[in-house]
Amino acid sequence: MDFKKIKLVLGREFAIRVKKKSFIITTIVTPILFAALMIVPSLIMMADLDKEVNSIMVVDDSGIVAASLESGSDIEYIISDNPDMEYLKRNLDSLGVYAVMHVSALDSANNVTVDAYAPKQINAKVSDAIASDVNDIIERYKLQQYDIDNFEEIMADLDHEVDVNTFIVSDDGQERKSLLFINMALSFIMGFVIYMFVTMFGNMVMTSVINEKSNKIVEVIVSSVKPFDLMIGKILGVASVALTQFFIWIILTMAIFFGFQLVMGSELAGDPAAMEQMTQMAGMGTDQMTQIAQASDSEMAQIFTALKEINFTLIIGCFLIYFVLGYLLYASMFAAIGSAVDNEADTQQLVLPVTIPLLIGLLLMLQAFQNPDSSLSFWGSIIPFTSPMVMLARIPFEGCVQTWELLLSIGLLLLTFLIVVYFSGKIYRIGILMHGTKYSWKDLWKWLKY
Repeated sequence: MDFKKIKLVLGREFAIRVKKKSFIITTIVTPILFAALMIVPSLIMMADLDKEVNSIMVVDDSGIVAASLESGSDIEYIISDNPDMEYLKRNLDSLGVYAVMHVSALDSANNVTVDAYAPKQINAKVSDAIASDVNDIIERYKLQQYDIDNFEEIMADLDHEVDVNTFIVSDDGQERKSLLFINMALSFIMGFVIYMFVTMFGNMVMTSVINEKSNKIVEVIVSSVKPFDLMIGKILGVASVALTQFFIWIILTMAIFFGFQLVMGSELAGDPAAMEQMTQMAGMGTDQMTQIAQASDSEMAQIFTALKEINFTLIIGCFLIYFVLGYLLYASMFAAIGSAVDNEADTQQLVLPVTIPLLIGLLLMLQAFQNPDSSLSFWGSIIPFTSPMVMLARIPFEGCVQTWELLLSIGLLLLTFLIVVYFSGKIYRIGILMHGTKYSWKDLWKWLKY
């Protein structure tokens, strides 16, 4: 290999891509989209505070449901003075309510049916809320029929939810609290980002090779640069573009996200009316809001404590290693495929065997972030063609990946890349000079023997 020429090709590939309008646009737009994924849920929650309370008029033939219905932040129940359902259905528009709800009489099993009528389609949230409220009332009524002593005290005592606290115990017996959802979020995000980036930038290499081959530019280039050096330089050039773009995305995404938090936080803090509206909409008193605020502060403190305990140095380091090696492995295969065709339409039959391992890795990643200790997750993180996604899905779970597993996975991935790039180079040096014919895997196998 001629490293000087590889460096020249690398610099050329980098310069060509960073000067393109598409690079500039995607570099700016993508962080906005990433930030939107984090910001939009917050905006939806804030907008939900201003939602309109749905008024439901109730006609109760059971004699037990209406008296026990309690209005909440989503639904306001109004008991109808007129039991004539036919009249109410004919005058839905003039009643000024979202819907009219009819509760049937109790049957022999003390069950009821509920029919709801509205001028437009009743949304799922209202329908589920009505069903839940009525089910709770009927269940409570049935239990009361057993004439149980101290029934109210027993029901109050049963109304309890169990919280499971998870702790990690070190070898010396020290324990510290962990939050599973943080590990799962990191696991999913890193595995999916690796899949997305490897696919995106691998295809970029293939497209570049096809364009240079179809424009006959490559014939001029190979007169002064060996095909293998050209392929390596092209792969590394796109890799440098990918890493540059990735770091810019991270910086801009975080800047947009934290800037949004500062702006929205100051607006809410400086708007007492908004805070008062939030309290009223929640239907809570000052003491209740204080308790919730204290609980929220406690939860935030636990989240920050758990985040501090995460070894981000290891996670970021592993992310970069697996991103680079995973990209190099697949980019070398994409480059070989690009050299064997004259246009992108001819790549379909050749690119499928390359994309299938990527898809398998994505599916294994979805399983690994839920069960990182399973045998399937272990082997998925060792096999080189799936390890970039699966291993990154396991790493955030402390204690799940042993040092020897990590070293073995990286070593096999590096070794596989060297083998694949060697054979890809043999295909590349012949394929880039071949024109006018569609080639199959059988032809590529012949080229490997030259």
